[in-house]
Amino acid sequence: MSADVLSAAVETPGAAPCLTGLPPRALDKRELLDLVNELADRPDVWRRHVAFSDGERHYASLYRDEYVDVWLLCWTPENDTGWHDHDISSGAVRVVSGELAENNPRIGGEHVEVALREGASMCFGPEHIHRMTGTAPASVSIHAYSPPLWRLGQYSISDDGLMRRLSVSYADELRPLDED
Repeated sequence: MSADVLSAAVETPGAAPCLTGLPPRALDKRELLDLVNELADRPDVWRRHVAFSDGERHYASLYRDEYVDVWLLCWTPENDTGWHDHDISSGAVRVVSGELAENNPRIGGEHVEVALREGASMCFGPEHIHRMTGTAPASVSIHAYSPPLWRLGQYSISDDGLMRRLSVSYADELRPLDED
């Protein structure tokens, strides 16, 4: 990904920016990582979408075409995605302010938690299952997916360790299916 993608961003007031220069194909997770890192340095593209609510995560679509999907997500410590995957999409996340926690499930053991502080970024393939929560007030992150999200898998893990997957639309807000 080059800076040309972002320097050539064309914006219409009230509309999502058109990112020019993206390759006409699905991006791999490293290219998505470059994209979210570059977008983090362009608050003119995302700052106006920032808003917070304890009751639900605030999110806004920043860009979507046939190959890539970019979102701004705003978090408080009360916000939690629950366990989920991104179906066939790879993804990347950049924390632009605050802090998030990413948890990875471990069957028969303690789930692994990683703190993603301001400036941290990560990428993953479609096989990745995780749960993200806000751990600091007023946290903001940028997420990119390729191919664009259409379906996600939401998981519940019962007290006896049974994991179940429910397929949901990308337009549904992710929330915990269980109290685990």
